Amino acid sequence: MHTDRRRFLSAVALGGLSAPALAVSRAGEAAGDRRSADVEARKAKIDAALARPVLKRELFSSPIIIERLELLRLGNNFLCRVRSQDGAEGLSVAHSTMSRLFPIFLQNLQPFFLGKDARELDLILEKVFIYGFNFRYNGISLGIPLATIEFAILDLLGRIAGRPVPQLVGEIHHPQVAVYIATEWRERPLDESFRLIQGAVAEHDVTALKIKIGYLMFMTTDLRNRGPLGKTERLIPLVREAFPGLTLYADANGYYDVAGAIRVGRILQEHKFAYFEEPVMYDHFEDIKAVADALELPVANGEQDQSFVNFRWLLANGGLEVVQPDNYYFGGLIRSMKVARMAAACGQEVIPHMSGGGLGYIYNIAFAAAMPNAGAHHEFKGFRTHVPFECKTSPLKIVKGRIQVPTGPGWGVDLDPDFIRKHEVVKA
Repeated sequence: MHTDRRRFLSAVALGGLSAPALAVSRAGEAAGDRRSADVEARKAKIDAALARPVLKRELFSSPIIIERLELLRLGNNFLCRVRSQDGAEGLSVAHSTMSRLFPIFLQNLQPFFLGKDARELDLILEKVFIYGFNFRYNGISLGIPLATIEFAILDLLGRIAGRPVPQLVGEIHHPQVAVYIATEWRERPLDESFRLIQGAVAEHDVTALKIKIGYLMFMTTDLRNRGPLGKTERLIPLVREAFPGLTLYADANGYYDVAGAIRVGRILQEHKFAYFEEPVMYDHFEDIKAVADALELPVANGEQDQSFVNFRWLLANGGLEVVQPDNYYFGGLIRSMKVARMAAACGQEVIPHMSGGGLGYIYNIAFAAAMPNAGAHHEFKGFRTHVPFECKTSPLKIVKGRIQVPTGPGWGVDLDPDFIRKHEVVKA
């Protein structure tokens, strides 16, 4: 029994509450009971969504046994290649930080996948966290190698089924995905930062833009992280005035405390920004909810989240309106699709975070295409890549703010065979 309720009952027993006070207390209890019931109802919907398998196992009539799973290296760049006993093959491009994480790929994950039936991918992705106490490595350190493996297996399965990856985990709800240009440069002086933002917008035919606000929380030796005084407060109206026709988003990367986030959030509201991403630290759940409760502006969060439990709490308690799992960080497309279903159960939209370079933008637009509750615009950081490939079903250009989603089998792209041959297999 909660302390407040105990005090209330004691006061009633001693005759210490007047009739009006008693009515107010009962009204407060009733409102609290309704909120608790709403939270429990949302949890039930979330749990039901989470329990449903994602991969369409029915597309595959016979076992697809993983015979070989290889990590290929060329300098500090990595590919993953998977082969079945029947000789089918799938490929993926690893995240740019695999150069630091490849021992986890080789020692913690690779042995578990060998000999498994790829049709059981949902279950494999669940059980691999238990194997060797892998949950102790939870987060980006495990998520990035795991996603790299999963992407290769999905490519394999898509090529076997003759279907694009979005149709393995859902349907292509969005054949063209609208994107926003994601900019950085928060550590630069205001004038320089603004010029760089203008250049990024001019480079692509986009209809939406995301800017960084607050100050740098990483890649700095500044212990106080104070940054230029008032830069954010000046940048927000400057960007709105320069781009009156664009949808604008803002990302603080967890820089503010609750009071600071609410103050800046109100400035964003005033200038018609569409959401406020990571206003406070990503895992300070009560703080995220406090900011969301204080603002009309939707709050976005999720790129750093490491577990379904985190998303479940924020969604069930009404602390999150835009859900942002990252395919790589969270351990792959299937796990991210489960988060999208959890969000849909609560009537919320998903705008995934995009990372990784290489083919990261292709993996991201495939995810966005497969979600019925995808948001209005999705993250885009440019087409530049070190990976030579061919895509026969999409020009992979931004036209009127949108990118056409590849519809070829697997990820819909074919890597240059000569480029693949330059790589060497990494041994455990």
